[in-house]
Amino acid sequence: MKKIVSLILLLSLIVSCKSTVGKNSDTKSTTSEYGNQEDEMRYYFKGTGNEPFWGIKMGNEEIVFTSLIPGKEKIVFPAVEAIKAMDANVKMYKVNTESASATITIQQLDCQDSMSGVISPYKVSVEIKNNSELETKKLSGCGKYNTDYRLHDIWVLEELNGYKVFPTDYQKELPRLEINSAENRFMGYGGCNSITGQIFYEKDVLRFTKVVSTLMACAPGNKEGEFLKALQSTTTYSIGNNQLILSNPSGKLAVFKKVD
Repeated sequence: MKKIVSLILLLSLIVSCKSTVGKNSDTKSTTSEYGNQEDEMRYYFKGTGNEPFWGIKMGNEEIVFTSLIPGKEKIVFPAVEAIKAMDANVKMYKVNTESASATITIQQLDCQDSMSGVISPYKVSVEIKNNSELETKKLSGCGKYNTDYRLHDIWVLEELNGYKVFPTDYQKELPRLEINSAENRFMGYGGCNSITGQIFYEKDVLRFTKVVSTLMACAPGNKEGEFLKALQSTTTYSIGNNQLILSNPSGKLAVFKKVD
């Protein structure tokens, strides 16, 4: 009998230990995942190219160039403001250190990776040289902006055009947005109809595009139209204190509260 009791206790201990190990592993995995997201957001744009392999990471504090080119394996430049073209979505960055200089150009143009065949929304070119060299190395590749992962959530409208909103302003409940930053799309409720669309994201730029809604008739006085107009007028945003604020050069358009 004592042997049976001892065996049961031993089995219980083994099961308990396995359960604890599993929980610890899950916790570490989650922590690692969020840590990677935060590290990703240090750089708002990433580009790569082939033959020779090279990469560029653009951040608010630094611009990092890496490659398999001898003497240019890794060069860290201080961040600079972009020189913007007047008639196209093209940005140029002129950067330098004591030992190297480069000109980086990012153009909104579909770009196909020469090896993988993957299509990216931006073409990237880099002209780089060490200051001791006469020849400038010219490289081309593709890239994309890293959409702010903090947008990836469910947001419920609190203010519209400077005024607090109430459920009575809408058909059933307050408008809401569910943003998928990984896929640059959104869905939600406009205050009367269901809505879907895409988001366009660049550094300091956020736009809601290709907005589509169902066609249910709205009650008189419903402010869905005002909400959709504000959404489609948005050009930038800020996030803080569990709030998402959408704005454009004219001022603040809408304030949302994070609910998930």
